[in-house]
Amino acid sequence: MSKRELKKYLVELTKAQLEEQLLELYDKFIPVKTYYDFAFNPKEDKLIQECKVKIANEYYPIKGKRPKARRSTAQKFIKHFITLGVDAHLIADVMFFSIEIAQSYSSEKIIKQELFFKSMFTSFNQSVNFVIEKGIISDFKQRIFKIKTNALDQNWFNYFEFEAITERLE
Repeated sequence: MSKRELKKYLVELTKAQLEEQLLELYDKFIPVKTYYDFAFNPKEDKLIQECKVKIANEYYPIKGKRPKARRSTAQKFIKHFITLGVDAHLIADVMFFSIEIAQSYSSEKIIKQELFFKSMFTSFNQSVNFVIEKGIISDFKQRIFKIKTNALDQNWFNYFEFEAITERLE
């Protein structure tokens, strides 16, 4: 069904029928329920805090398990927040937090997998592009340069890629 056909169908429905369909969607589909729950009661700060705890748990597990250090956990949250329409500053904060916590972890543990460093660079690149696109780069410049400096201090093999991105900003 195209958007045009959907509009035509919706115009033909009464208010009661529309309400009934929306309630059915709310009950049947978790993403619809999540959207409406967020739309009417955002609690963005609480969502961000819960997200940061889960991301930190990837590197510093609470239950004594060994760290999984998965970038995908943060990426899922970021994608979900973008879909919900969370404030761009909060999304960027999570983006940079995920890199910073990974750098904190790598400063304590020796990481031999090249994929970890490539993945962190991908996150860094996406984060910088996001703040540029949203016009909030000035609010995050200090964190960006600190991440670059940490990559150098920790002798990341792909440090020059971090530096290339920050040179664009100067």
